[in-house]
Amino acid sequence: MDDLIAEFLTETNESLSALDNDMIRLEQNPNDRDLLSNIFRLMHTIKGTCGFLGLPRLETVAHRAENVLGRFRDGDLKVTPGYVSLILESLDRVRYLLAELEMNGKEPDGNDGDLTAKLDAVYEGRDGGDEATPAAPAPAATAPTTPHLVPDEHGFVPVPADGAVFSTPPAETPKEEPKVAATEPAAPQQSADHAAATAGDTKESAVAGQSLRVNVEVLENLMTMVSELVLTRNQLLQTLRAQKDSEFTGPLQRLNHVVSDLQEGVMKTRMQPIGAAWQKLPRIIRDLSRELGKKIDLVMIGEETELDRQVLEMIKDPLTHMVRNSADHGIEIPADRAARGKPETGKVVLKAFHEGGHIIIQIIDDGKGLPMDKIKKKILANGLATETELAAMTTQQIQQYIFRAGFSTAEKVTSVSGRGVGMDVVRTNIEKIGGAVEMKSIEGEGSTFTIKIPLTLAIVSALILGVGKERFAIPQLAVRELVLTSAKSENRIEMINGTPLFRLRNQLLPLISLEQHLRLGGDHSGTAGLMQALADGKKYIVVTQVGNYQFGIIVDRVYDTEEIVVKPVAKIIKHIEIFSGNTILGDGSVIMIIDPVGLAKATGEVDLSGGADRTADAHVASRQKTALLLFRAGPGAPKAVPLSLISRLENIDPTKIETASGRKLIQYRGQLMPLMHLDADVTLHATEQPVLVFADRDRSLGLIVDEIVDIVEAELDLQISAQSSGVVGSTIIAEKATDIIDVGYYLQQIDQNWFKNHDDMTYAESKGNGHASGKVKLLLVDDSPFFRNMLTPILTIAGYDVTVLDSAVKAMNLCEQGENFDIIISDIEMPEMDGLEFVSAVRSGTKWSGIPMVALTSHSTAADIEYGYQKGFNKYVAKFDRETLLSTLTDALSDKSGRTAA
Repeated sequence: MDDLIAEFLTETNESLSALDNDMIRLEQNPNDRDLLSNIFRLMHTIKGTCGFLGLPRLETVAHRAENVLGRFRDGDLKVTPGYVSLILESLDRVRYLLAELEMNGKEPDGNDGDLTAKLDAVYEGRDGGDEATPAAPAPAATAPTTPHLVPDEHGFVPVPADGAVFSTPPAETPKEEPKVAATEPAAPQQSADHAAATAGDTKESAVAGQSLRVNVEVLENLMTMVSELVLTRNQLLQTLRAQKDSEFTGPLQRLNHVVSDLQEGVMKTRMQPIGAAWQKLPRIIRDLSRELGKKIDLVMIGEETELDRQVLEMIKDPLTHMVRNSADHGIEIPADRAARGKPETGKVVLKAFHEGGHIIIQIIDDGKGLPMDKIKKKILANGLATETELAAMTTQQIQQYIFRAGFSTAEKVTSVSGRGVGMDVVRTNIEKIGGAVEMKSIEGEGSTFTIKIPLTLAIVSALILGVGKERFAIPQLAVRELVLTSAKSENRIEMINGTPLFRLRNQLLPLISLEQHLRLGGDHSGTAGLMQALADGKKYIVVTQVGNYQFGIIVDRVYDTEEIVVKPVAKIIKHIEIFSGNTILGDGSVIMIIDPVGLAKATGEVDLSGGADRTADAHVASRQKTALLLFRAGPGAPKAVPLSLISRLENIDPTKIETASGRKLIQYRGQLMPLMHLDADVTLHATEQPVLVFADRDRSLGLIVDEIVDIVEAELDLQISAQSSGVVGSTIIAEKATDIIDVGYYLQQIDQNWFKNHDDMTYAESKGNGHASGKVKLLLVDDSPFFRNMLTPILTIAGYDVTVLDSAVKAMNLCEQGENFDIIISDIEMPEMDGLEFVSAVRSGTKWSGIPMVALTSHSTAADIEYGYQKGFNKYVAKFDRETLLSTLTDALSDKSGRTAA
């Protein structure tokens, strides 16, 4: 049975039971206006729902009964026992139709003319008098012999087909009761297939019996008691751990399972999909579109994401207001969008997902963004800041004024906006549940509002950590893995200019020392103290991830995983972003719960206002800063390379460098690793020599340098083009002219086949079929992190607005979501959907079908190139050739129909 029908049956049966009782009370108290209003409201709800679900017989009966109740409510029809009986008869008919609907999935055939005729006569005043009752039952002699089926507790039993089944029993019918007016046509006889039911003999609905309405306060009290039970369970388990052999071991283990099951069950009663709060938004957007003369699409993603019912109720209004704001303030009218080169139809995306134990809700629009000039004028006009103060503010700080009470940039007051009431209330309501709202807006491109709802009234699984003498909890959902390190093992933490780093599977992982950040270590609070602490003993690294940014948290100890009851933080420390709450452990200790997102933000590693993209289809924008490793190699300017390209930083012993086949080599991790001097003038040290290790698959290369200087974040803004091989160009980093090296050049020097995955077999043959047949927005699709990290800085420096994805499937998702690009670069060999399948999909009538596409590949045979052209690529270029890649992109943009193999 459809869930909507099941819910309708449950609610309507409950309403019918309430109406039965209310009608009896109304008969005894005919002047009770509140009671009459409640009766009318319930019948009106039944009628409206029947119409919505397309149930004509039910709607007709309910509508005609509502008409009579309307006359009662208006005071122009007296409530009499006869009329009450007629309404009760109508309720019985509704009850019968519901039973048939539940049993057969549809309304029964036939009509209800006999009943509706009597209801219409009363409504129209044709019943012959105020004291009238429904038509008397037909005499027994004239009753049809065809039996009807009436439901009882055993199923259905035959009864005579007597219309009096729906009337007051004959023994109770007053003899003086007037009949329906003679001018009214005789009521049609009830058809033989029509079964009757009354409130007394109808079996309770099976569907209705499957659900039970419980007051929210009852659930809240139950949740509180379960939380206390969990805490008690934890204390008992803590006591049990201290006793190896105890007669309580078995019972406590059983209690542990029961409490866990109970906790899960109670949590389920409180959880609802967020889609329940979104149901009215499509209608709102539709109405606003018509009212404002706009074309707007509302896209909802993650409707199945579940959250606490109480939280859901509290965010309904903020969500509604923010979606209305996006439609009203954000999306432009079609003419303005067309003038700016945008599609006439604007898009508002509503997205929900879980991250790090939080629920993230995003409202994204591709409209005009926040008008900075208008905001500044309004700030000055309201005396909120001076021109000097505004000049010193960042764009983000200025935009935050929209959350001030009474602040509005609307030019006139309308039914939608301009009253200056809204965003301040939104923020207040979200913060009431311990949440936060963040905003990112780019003028001319759109706005993104991100709501983060933290763990408040929940029980979660958490990992207990030890730092110094303190303990902390971190949601297990946020923990990717744990790594044990020590100064004497291969897994060791390294320091570069006071910044701790760790090599995790060919990737340098930034680290945050919780002890250092919270100043818990006394003498170890500084860099020197941290280095000494790392040398003294073992440390644990808790690897976590925020969006695309992965980092590690250094702690001293790792304890057990526990189910903890999350309590909201006190107001006095609510501003400390690294804590999402606190809890009580089994031994009675109160500890804080770490929020990885807040920790990354507080340490400056992630700018949550617009740095890390936390969507499911995350992509990298060119406006983001790039982490760079600064180093020196020979005389002249310092040099830099994107940190993401470097697999490891090593200090090698120069005496162990060997020479074979004219190359410098070193035995490294059981293999021979080629070495190159980044500069001919690099001097070998007497003891340890810094080496940058680049690795991809089973190949590696070490570049020998003089000195590691620092790790910085900077926008790659190339100011001087390359004058020599091996250099992309030069820019200013840390107030010094710095060369950005071209890693691809050195990799090609050491191994001509570095970028090739196999021999010169054509791609078609390798697939087994034998068939050889402002900024420019650029989409780069490649499943290899190495190549993505290598090419993104190069393309960014060249002036492209780069979006990077690791699969063609995600690229097609962006296409469906309405993203636009000027040119696409795609790898050929990728899982799920390879490059040739990708270009075929793009060319098959999508909105990207006219975008130039360049194949980025190591397959450069003539057969491969021709086969790729047949599929839809415009040009081919080798992965390792930076100069040809840039020139090919220029050619592809200037001549969309050209074919060039580079």
